[in-house]
Amino acid sequence: MLTIGVLAIPELKLMSLAALSVFQAANGVAGSRAYEVRLVSERGGTVPTNAGFGVETEPVDASPGAFDTFIIGAFTGMEAGSPALLDYAARSAAGARRIASFCTGVFVLAEIGLLGGRRATTHWLNTAALQARYPDLRVETDRIFVNDGTVWTSAGMTASIDMALALVEDDLGRPTAREVARRMLLDRRRFGAQPQASSLIDLEPRSDRIQRALDFARLNLREPLTVSQLAEVARLSPRQFSRAFHAELGQPPAKVIERLRADAARVMLAQGRHSLEVIAAETGFADRERMRRAFLRIYGRNPGTFRRETRLPAPA
Repeated sequence: MLTIGVLAIPELKLMSLAALSVFQAANGVAGSRAYEVRLVSERGGTVPTNAGFGVETEPVDASPGAFDTFIIGAFTGMEAGSPALLDYAARSAAGARRIASFCTGVFVLAEIGLLGGRRATTHWLNTAALQARYPDLRVETDRIFVNDGTVWTSAGMTASIDMALALVEDDLGRPTAREVARRMLLDRRRFGAQPQASSLIDLEPRSDRIQRALDFARLNLREPLTVSQLAEVARLSPRQFSRAFHAELGQPPAKVIERLRADAARVMLAQGRHSLEVIAAETGFADRERMRRAFLRIYGRNPGTFRRETRLPAPA
């Protein structure tokens, strides 16, 4: 059985607790108690959450080997905590096989010196502050979670669930993590390389017609997706469609489709199961050179570099 220690800091964010349901579900899938989750704090007792109520905790156990995985929970603000809390966190983390943080918990890991020279992330609202405060970190501003060796960090909110699923995959294998996601009614698994803000979230057309065209494009990225084809889905003439699309989204269809394809390619690159040629074909770039040029325009890195930086750990 693997013991998960989660450090609760005052003004604990509730999404930290939601992510722990992943380990509970993994126990059900495994048919045994694969995980024991312990919510700990500096002194034990009731710790206030940012929702206005408290949660019960036990005192931090900083003895070596107390936790297989030690996670710093997310909390309101970016102050790392008292010297005593930081000392407890450092000693608890030192004996753990694996260390992680949800959202703002990364500020604690950075303050106790566990992230020097490593890649890390947090919620996009806080990435600039994290980089400025700890310039020796390599802050990934547009990933939902990052795994650098034995250290895992996640962005905010639902990204903590995505990272918890990845931790389960690291321990128990991909089939178990997939079944956990299915039991939790997640429509799809998201991998660390996915951007914190999906292109589809950023795109908010006013009309149902343009929304239908976007939905069709996302589901058919492998196809050429010409203006005429999208206009037909929207039930507009090509000229009317192009004009309405630009008026509602501020970009021409070609630019938006390119971004959707690049986002899809990012996920396939991180999964590491396909060659660049296959990924280019599956996402509609036709060839790897067109995909390379698109990545340089959008992300400032070519696909090969991106794959090396974001490759997922091999399944257990």
